[in-house]
Amino acid sequence: MKGLFLVEPVVALYAFSSFLIYPLVQQYVYRRFWEQLTNTTYPTADNTSRCLENNSQSSYHEEVQKQASLFSLYTDLFSTLPSLAVTLLLVAYSDRAGRKITVVLPLIGTLIYTLSFLTVSYFELNIYWLVGSSLLSSLFGGLSTFLGGCFAYIADLCADGRQKTLRMAGLDMMIGLLAGVASITTGYFVRAAGFNWPFITSALCQCLVLLYAVFILEETVGRVPHDAVALDGTPQSSALRHMMSGVYQMFARASSRSRISLILLMTIFTSFSFAYIGGISLMTLYELNKPLCWTEILIGYGSALSTTVFLTSFVGVSVFTYCGVPQLVIVLMGIVSVMSGMLLLAFTKTTFLMFVVRVPMLLSIMPFPVLRSMMSKIISKSEQGALFACLSFFENLTNSVSVAVFNSAYAATVAWFPGFIFLMSAGLCCIPLFVLGVVGVIGVEAAVKHREEAPTGEDEPSDNTPIVS
Repeated sequence: MKGLFLVEPVVALYAFSSFLIYPLVQQYVYRRFWEQLTNTTYPTADNTSRCLENNSQSSYHEEVQKQASLFSLYTDLFSTLPSLAVTLLLVAYSDRAGRKITVVLPLIGTLIYTLSFLTVSYFELNIYWLVGSSLLSSLFGGLSTFLGGCFAYIADLCADGRQKTLRMAGLDMMIGLLAGVASITTGYFVRAAGFNWPFITSALCQCLVLLYAVFILEETVGRVPHDAVALDGTPQSSALRHMMSGVYQMFARASSRSRISLILLMTIFTSFSFAYIGGISLMTLYELNKPLCWTEILIGYGSALSTTVFLTSFVGVSVFTYCGVPQLVIVLMGIVSVMSGMLLLAFTKTTFLMFVVRVPMLLSIMPFPVLRSMMSKIISKSEQGALFACLSFFENLTNSVSVAVFNSAYAATVAWFPGFIFLMSAGLCCIPLFVLGVVGVIGVEAAVKHREEAPTGEDEPSDNTPIVS
């Protein structure tokens, strides 16, 4: 059977199955802590009964928020280090072993986590078993490993810079669209059938996408690239040695201008990811808190509306790219979009405004595919895996640290100002804005364009790769 060079179906089904359960994690943990601390069942009839000031359970409310936030912190800390190591190793080694290994292993890990969650929910086991299952699944990689492999897969197939940008933005759009559908479905699922059926549905979808990835998805790396780097001069180096040499040579073989461009773009990427993910990760807890006190139905609609940013960001990237808008300007618009949304979110107290504040953030995903495409054009084809391994590693590291920092800050400030973490997110967006300004002032983008147009000479062996335009 002839395989297909289409990774988009894998990303789409993975996004649907993952976001079918991701919104449930905080809700399920929140309900379990509520029941443990109050010795009562969680109120589901409406979204105000548990938030009334004269309610005898109101004294437990802040404690439940703190415990749920700290649980998220523990889960993230225990899964970070294994996931970081596996991401850097697998995605870099995929330059030799093939991209499919970076897709299949994270799918197996996600399936293990989903089945563990189903077991804990069905048998009402101690919720701290979920920390152990998160640690186990991280040994197979994680979302960063999966996306790193998928973006490297796209980079293998696309020679044209504009096509590469649009296909990478298309992956982000698919994640958003399917995540939105899953988020809406989740609320009604929980209301009608409890937590178990969403986990079962997610596990079945993950089995389906795993079969597609193993038997239908074609490999893009059929042999060792002729210009790949090996420390011992042979194509059969160990995974660890290849990872180390590939990442090192990615910087060492580049010209000084290329290295400056790459480092600055990575700084923008990671600092923006830190600020954005940290703020977004606590929206569900904020919605469960007073005075909003959202139900699972409202949370589902809110999550679905939040994921429309993937679609609008894809449209934005497509339109701006077609109109010839400079890529750094596209990145600037995305960062400003996040800053404005977070500032408004910090002072939102009503359900209507909670939906409205998502509108300024409609372009918030645009920086990610644009920056990935810009960095991909700096690196040679044989080093795409090393590049996306570094990106996935730093993205996973910054996101994990971000979630830990923001959860700790939320636990410390929820009693006096729950919106403080959103102000912190907006403030941290000043860092990528500053670096972006540095890039604009020193003229890296213009210099890179000149470098791309310049012919390759024998006296400049390091200047043999195209640079950002």
